[in-house]
Amino acid sequence: MDLFRKYKTVWLYGASLALLLLLLKWLELKFVIYDHAFEFYAGSIAVLFTGLGIWLSRKLSKPRIEQLVVEKTVIRDPALPFTVNEKELARLGISQREREVLQLMAEGFSNQEIADRLFVSLNTVKTHAARLFEKLDVQRRTQAIERGKQAGLIP
Repeated sequence: MDLFRKYKTVWLYGASLALLLLLLKWLELKFVIYDHAFEFYAGSIAVLFTGLGIWLSRKLSKPRIEQLVVEKTVIRDPALPFTVNEKELARLGISQREREVLQLMAEGFSNQEIADRLFVSLNTVKTHAARLFEKLDVQRRTQAIERGKQAGLIP
């Protein structure tokens, strides 16, 4: 507080110069807005519509995630012994090796693990899988396993 009393006039002159500078900047801004009113309003409208566009695109393109629970009926009684549906195998044209690959897929083995178990190359397993998918008319392993179980090809 003693410092303020000692330099009271310096503080008053400094404060008055700061207020004067603030007034001049405000007047300058006012004149700039008057001189460039069209640019100011056009820029304001552009910023407004840009914000509106971003908001609207986020609202419209937000992915809607649904959780779907599928219940499936069991086709065969698990207490009965499993027998392969030979008629369906012949109708689809699935070879014994392709059925073995499908069975190992159903057991959860990867392509490399299937290749190791069957003593064939990885490319052979991929070829068998691709032919299985084509014959069963599916896109994924899980679909092939489901279709194989429904057709009675695997337990």
